[in-house]
Amino acid sequence: MSNSLTWSILGTGNIARQFAIGVRASRRCRLGAVGSRDGVKAAEFARAHAIPVAHASYEAAIADPTCDAVYVSLPNTLHYEWTIRALKAGKHVLCEKPLATSLAQAQEMFDVARQTGRVLIEGFMYRAHPMTHEIVRQIDAGAIGDVRLIRASFCFKVGKQTGNIRFEPGLAGGVLMDVGCYCVSFARLYARAEPTTIHVQHHKHESGVDDLVVGTLGFPNGVLATFSCGMVAHADNTSSVCGSEGYVEIPVPWKPPTVGAQYTIGRSTPPKMDSPGSAPPPPPRQTFVVDAGGDLYGNEADAFAAAVAGEAPPFFDEADSLGNQRVLDEMRRQVGGGQ
Repeated sequence: MSNSLTWSILGTGNIARQFAIGVRASRRCRLGAVGSRDGVKAAEFARAHAIPVAHASYEAAIADPTCDAVYVSLPNTLHYEWTIRALKAGKHVLCEKPLATSLAQAQEMFDVARQTGRVLIEGFMYRAHPMTHEIVRQIDAGAIGDVRLIRASFCFKVGKQTGNIRFEPGLAGGVLMDVGCYCVSFARLYARAEPTTIHVQHHKHESGVDDLVVGTLGFPNGVLATFSCGMVAHADNTSSVCGSEGYVEIPVPWKPPTVGAQYTIGRSTPPKMDSPGSAPPPPPRQTFVVDAGGDLYGNEADAFAAAVAGEAPPFFDEADSLGNQRVLDEMRRQVGGGQ
């Protein structure tokens, strides 16, 4: 395998569009093909993104001999089938989150990846952004002491709900699967453990899917996490990691900007009865700026290529995907949306 990858995209929706734009701006990837069950849509997408070949089926797109990797951007219930079919066709696969609709499916997908000698990564693109890597390094180096509390928020309001796959129970819709999975991955990343207690409260849309969820996670190392996610409400969508000696504020955690991504390390004023000691206190707030050096999805594609080339570990590995899916399964059981 060379150090560059040629991609075949399954699907022509909004996330596929963002990925195509990112690949065109990447350093070591290029677009080779796109596949859709609607040949007209595939042709239109190919023209819009300068993709050489448009296929009128997913089968043809994963069989394209010019492509090394497949990006699966299909509805949630199709991830399992088409990821496995692409792996068996000899392609590496970047599958959009959530990887699957159950832990059993996710495990089988990775088993097939091992059997075929291909790379499979779940598409949490924020994990490929250098800001996320830097925050992890800061926390691991003790910048905020011991992690105690994690808060994550990811909410938005969908205007056009009719025909939107997020509101389709039969397609494993719902806000947990759409963006709650981000909050779970965030909490698990900074807790450095898997939760042993999981509790959620939810509101259901008239279609039957969860459209607003709040939850708590308890970890065996004593870390507590809270999250909120919704697709019928506005929120600031900031997140934070609080420690014994300070906290990290992340104003744009999920889609950090290419240039000027920021995070702040803050420290509260200690109680008056606490002696400040002889050492001067650290500054109350320090803001750090991180430039990604490329498009968000382009960085993700390049990080995927690095993993395929054996130059770097997957930015979201098998243990991470299985851990995330395990939590989602329990949450969906609690809201009555599991399969």
